[in-house]
Amino acid sequence: MKIFSSPRLVGIMGYPLGHTLSPPMHNAAFQYLGLDYVYVPFAVPPGNLADAVNGIRALHIAGCNVTIPYKEQVISFLDRLHDSAKMVGAVNTIVNRDGELWGYNTDGAGFLRSLTQELSIDIKGKSVLMLGAGGAARAVGFALAQAGVGRLLIANRSFTKGLSLAQEIARAGTVIAEAVELVPEALSGCLRSADILINTLPLGMYPQVDAMPPINEEWLNPPLIVCDLIYNPRQTRLLAKAEQRGCRVLNGEGMLVFQGAEAFRLWTGHEAPVLIMRRVLDRFL
Repeated sequence: MKIFSSPRLVGIMGYPLGHTLSPPMHNAAFQYLGLDYVYVPFAVPPGNLADAVNGIRALHIAGCNVTIPYKEQVISFLDRLHDSAKMVGAVNTIVNRDGELWGYNTDGAGFLRSLTQELSIDIKGKSVLMLGAGGAARAVGFALAQAGVGRLLIANRSFTKGLSLAQEIARAGTVIAEAVELVPEALSGCLRSADILINTLPLGMYPQVDAMPPINEEWLNPPLIVCDLIYNPRQTRLLAKAEQRGCRVLNGEGMLVFQGAEAFRLWTGHEAPVLIMRRVLDRFL
């Protein structure tokens, strides 16, 4: 990329960053729309987060994505929180508004847009079984509640953590949210009445591609929809089993694109060219 002017700077901060797909995805979108922005990775070692956030102000950086391990820690260094971040208790997008730093969480909205647009479904009143109670699960769970799902069951290794999240989500909306044990006996019963299964756990993520949640493939039957937030590999073992059984499936690629598209809009005021962003991911995944 050749830079001849003084572009607005955006990026992603985390540690370690590894091989993040956000820079090529966003830079392709900026170039396509002719916007004078550049997206770069910022590896922020432990102990340097406050300095990094202050650098956003000092250098007039337009905004920044935030990833592991700083999504929760960064909150104390920001000026304002959008409701999306307040509910979830985590920030994945910072927007610099004339030196005032706002924190947003676009993960939940990104997942919902992927689910409803790519599978063309209405999730109101649906029964959902969600595996996991971590940061991604929090974002997805609150988004599902706001979108009007009827029932949300949360299965997590730590039942106490799953119960705590279920209670938070139930208080925030009208959904019936409950916790169940992450064991085959409980999951088999839950799946008999579930419309949608969502895996937010890292089981099956590269390089442990043979791993999967404790679910027997015989429990995966249409019209169940099976979602996995993992996007590398594109088809996890869970999704492969579900597809073989005739279920409709959804991986995490759309969520990655749409959460990025929402951040793009917040920074630039322009709707993101999601097809261009998707095309970039096709080259890397």
